[in-house]
Amino acid sequence: TMTGSPSKITITSLTDGPYEVVGEVDILAADGTLVKETSKSYLCRCGHSAKKPFCDGAHKREGFTAP
Repeated sequence: TMTGSPSKITITSLTDGPYEVVGEVDILAADGTLVKETSKSYLCRCGHSAKKPFCDGAHKREGFTAP
């Protein structure tokens, strides 16, 4: 896991797209195992990604809309 002092993390809902996560984060599976250590990631918001929790662009194919 990442060490050091906590930094600001910003999560932005992209119009008609995924959540953009910016900042040093650990993304964990439901069982607590580390999936990815990253400073920028895009997380699925439409529910159709084959790579959940990450966005794979399926929102475009599915016509997902949300502010």
